[in-house]
Amino acid sequence: MTSTDSATTDIIVLTGGTIVDGTGRPGFRADLAIRGERIVAIGENLTGDTMIDVSGLVVAPGFIDIHTHYDAQVFWDPAMTPSCFHGVTTVVAGNCGFSIAPTRASDRDLIAHTMEKVEDMDPDTLKTGIPWDFESFPEYLDSIRKRGTVLNYAAYIGHTPLRLFVMGAEAVGREATDEEIDEMAGLVGQAMEAGAAGFASSFAVTHRGADGQPIPSRWAGRREIEALCKAVGDSGRGVIGVNGGDNLSLADCYELQPRVGAPITFTALLTTAQGFHLKAVETHRAGIETGADVWPQVSCRPLAFSQTMVEPFTLNTNPVFAELMPRSLDERRAAYSDPEWRQRVRTAWDNKQGLIPRWDSYEVMESTASPELIGQRISVIAERLGTDPFDTLLDLALLEHDLQLRFKAMVANDDEAGVEKLLQVDRTTLGLSDAGAHVGQLCDAVAATDLLGKWVRDKKVLTLETAIHKLTKVQADLFSFTDRGELREGAFADVVVFDPTTVGPGPVRRVRDFPANGERLTADQPTGMVHTFVNGQAIVRDGNLVESALTDRPGHLVSPAPR
Repeated sequence: MTSTDSATTDIIVLTGGTIVDGTGRPGFRADLAIRGERIVAIGENLTGDTMIDVSGLVVAPGFIDIHTHYDAQVFWDPAMTPSCFHGVTTVVAGNCGFSIAPTRASDRDLIAHTMEKVEDMDPDTLKTGIPWDFESFPEYLDSIRKRGTVLNYAAYIGHTPLRLFVMGAEAVGREATDEEIDEMAGLVGQAMEAGAAGFASSFAVTHRGADGQPIPSRWAGRREIEALCKAVGDSGRGVIGVNGGDNLSLADCYELQPRVGAPITFTALLTTAQGFHLKAVETHRAGIETGADVWPQVSCRPLAFSQTMVEPFTLNTNPVFAELMPRSLDERRAAYSDPEWRQRVRTAWDNKQGLIPRWDSYEVMESTASPELIGQRISVIAERLGTDPFDTLLDLALLEHDLQLRFKAMVANDDEAGVEKLLQVDRTTLGLSDAGAHVGQLCDAVAATDLLGKWVRDKKVLTLETAIHKLTKVQADLFSFTDRGELREGAFADVVVFDPTTVGPGPVRRVRDFPANGERLTADQPTGMVHTFVNGQAIVRDGNLVESALTDRPGHLVSPAPR
């Protein structure tokens, strides 16, 4: 099931392309030769058994996406679509502490419904698609290794399942005891020994579980957080992934990192209407001057969620909305109709609880009852009707069958001038594609092609060489992925070929191709993406997925090398 099994001594040569090798140095014209899993030569006039003309195209290292949620999808979709179509050859899953191991059999439904609330994953899809032939994290990695993958795959052990595994139902509601902390730290160490990418957690206000309560990791105290992070540091390898919040802020990370001894990557540095990102950049610059090894993630994508009032992800951050998360559709409808309930919501927002909606960024996407409103902003509709925007949204939703008004809500990163500045901040890394998560709400797996098209070619915010460096070697070096992220002799042949004049993310479409007829958004037709190789085997050729790759599964289960 691995590329080693099907490796050949035949030599593949990509001829006439512009090599952008991932180091950041200027691109140059050369041929590139692949034999088996490795690059064997870069130079002029190379010859081989298979010659592929890539004149006029860029030849670069495969892109490394360090912020994905493919923990479950990897089982039924080893190509991890649509990432494979966008030049991604290596993914890191388990972000925000939402791995699916360790998990006891008795907690599988709870994990599925937690993923439903925080990552918009269908519990029926998870129940059908996950084989559940594992309990511990090492067993989870073994299950993936046994089946094989098309892309290279790495995964964090996550804080939420770890807490549930050790504390059971009390994972929500209290801090851990010293004995529980020691047990969790031991499991992190076990995971690191088995090949985990590191440990990840979330303290984000957006993350509430199936019961509407903050997810388990948000109940952790500082002793617990530090002990679990130190378990990564003590292993001598791996990375700590933090989705920040009240328990652990960006500023806290610069103070914590030197004590725990492993690099931290922080989600995320995004533009906000309030300008919080400007202060965050100052915090980052001051922190790295102390020598702290902290890498905030930045994104070129606006953070916007498509949602309905059945599961309004961004509004559920308000504790009054959160009370409805475990309730029935009829109970939710009754609350939306109640003026007193509406006032309780407003009072919570007045008290700075949850994300405060920017009504001028809320837009109607789908409506059966009021199709003439599609594409209009809620604030504009409310002004025309002489009503409050919040009341307007609820009233429109109540007109729909089963509250199925679909709207888009912008959360952050829609200030293009601000994004331009963030993309150029030193010692940051690209992240937050969230590929594999929020599958019905957004599709930001296109981040790499969006960066290369909009921000490199069109807006010239980054040079091509700098952008590819950020997509490849920066990520590989952060995670110590040996022989990846760079085109050189002896490196693994993770290679992407694209047309810099046409590269772009392509259209997003809604499909039902997941287990149990699950629905998702996908973007499998980017422009300008020509060929992709993983460990020397073509997985995308002329923009199309290579069927043999699904059988051969050339991807590796990758682990950080010792620091």
